[in-house]
Amino acid sequence: MPLAAPIGSGLGIRNPTNLLLIREKVSIPVIVDAGVGTASDVAIAFELGIDGVLLNTAVAGARDPVRMAEAMKHAALAGRGAYEAGRIERKLHGQASSPLDGTNVDFGGDSPPLRSRWSSR
Repeated sequence: MPLAAPIGSGLGIRNPTNLLLIREKVSIPVIVDAGVGTASDVAIAFELGIDGVLLNTAVAGARDPVRMAEAMKHAALAGRGAYEAGRIERKLHGQASSPLDGTNVDFGGDSPPLRSRWSSR
């Protein structure tokens, strides 16, 4: 059970690379134990492919422990779903994925400015 951060600190996942290296090298379930502070930490752990997260202080010490536990549940489901769906490749440079064909967008000519329903008329 690797530490995300010092036990009870709530600092979150300090070094995701270490968790990825552990995940890559072992064939047994990997459980994050320690350092989780909020639901986003749980989502990140599951997005990394971690098999489970052991929680105590983050829930017990929350202002509303029941609500925090519910948030942790949703974060776990979202993180695991994102991991299983597969994220897009990380790239140094972005590239638009929405086609401009068939639109009246012209960034270099004399076309009238784009209007939206929020534009003043």
